[in-house]
Amino acid sequence: MIGSANADFTMALPRLPRPGETVLGGTLLVDQGGKGANQAVAARRLGGQVRLIGCVGQDAAGERIRDALAKDGVELDGLSIARDAATGSALILVDGEGRNQIGVAPGANHRLTLEMARAHEPAIAWAQIVLCQLETPLPVVRWALETARRHGVPSILNPAPALELPDALLALPTYLTPNMVEAGGLSGGEVHDLDSARAAAERLLARGAQTVILTMGEQGALCCDGSSALHFAAFPVTAVDTTGAGDAFNGALAVGLAAGGSLEQAIPLASAAAALTCARRGAQESLPHRGDVERFLHSLRGS
Repeated sequence: MIGSANADFTMALPRLPRPGETVLGGTLLVDQGGKGANQAVAARRLGGQVRLIGCVGQDAAGERIRDALAKDGVELDGLSIARDAATGSALILVDGEGRNQIGVAPGANHRLTLEMARAHEPAIAWAQIVLCQLETPLPVVRWALETARRHGVPSILNPAPALELPDALLALPTYLTPNMVEAGGLSGGEVHDLDSARAAAERLLARGAQTVILTMGEQGALCCDGSSALHFAAFPVTAVDTTGAGDAFNGALAVGLAAGGSLEQAIPLASAAAALTCARRGAQESLPHRGDVERFLHSLRGS
C-alpha cells in the first residue's frame, strides 16, 4: 500500500453550505483518515497482511495515526516521518443524506520522496497486490506501479482525487478504479448512468488502461476490460456518511484479488464493504471487519 495518512475533522450538518453561507447545528468527529491509510485499514480488517508506505509529520497527529494503524495491525516500517511538515489533514462536511464535501491540506504526504519509497522496494516484491492513490507525489505513484510491474505483482490505481494523468501512467496498473467524477475527468465526458459509464470506461481503455472498475455509488460498479462489461448492483443501505466508502471498496478489492479471487468474487466483497462503511460516520472508524461483511452478505442471501 502506497498512500496518504491524514487527520480527519468531519462535521455532520443538516445540509451542505452554499458559497459564503454558514450552516449551524453540526456535530464534530475527529478521526484518522487519508486514502492510503484508510485503504490499508480496510484491507487489514478484512484479513489482509498490509504494509504501508507513506509519510506523516513529527507531531501529535502523526503519533495518533501511527498508533491507530499499529493497533489495527498495519505494518509501519514504510511510514516515514517528516520533520519539516505537519501531518496531512482533511476537513469534511457531510449532509443529512450522507453526501460530503472535502478539503485536504496534504502536509507531510507531499514530503514522500522517491528515495524514501525506494528504500521499501522489498515490500512491493513481497506483496500479492499493490494499491496506490493520488494523495502522494505522482513520481512516487509511477515508481510504485512500475516497480510492481517489474516484480510481476498486480496493481490497483485508485485515481483519487481527480487529476489529469498521462496515458503512460494509466497503462501501468492492472486495475484502474475511478468513481464517476474521476472517470469523467479522465475520459473527457460526464458520467451519470450505466451508458455514460461504459462509454467513459471504453475511452479509458483506448488510452491504455487494462481493466477499468468504475464505482457508481448506489448505481453499483461497472467492470470493463475491452472484451466484456459486467455490472454489479449496489447493496442496499441507508447512507449516513459516504466518506471512506471508496477506500473501503479499494481495500476490499485488493484483499479479494490477493486471496486469489476472481473479479466476479472480489467486486461483491468490495461493494459490501463500501455499503457498510456508508452506514456509519467517519473514515477509518466506519470501516468494517471481515465478520461484519460476511454477516451482511449472509443476511442478503437469506432474505
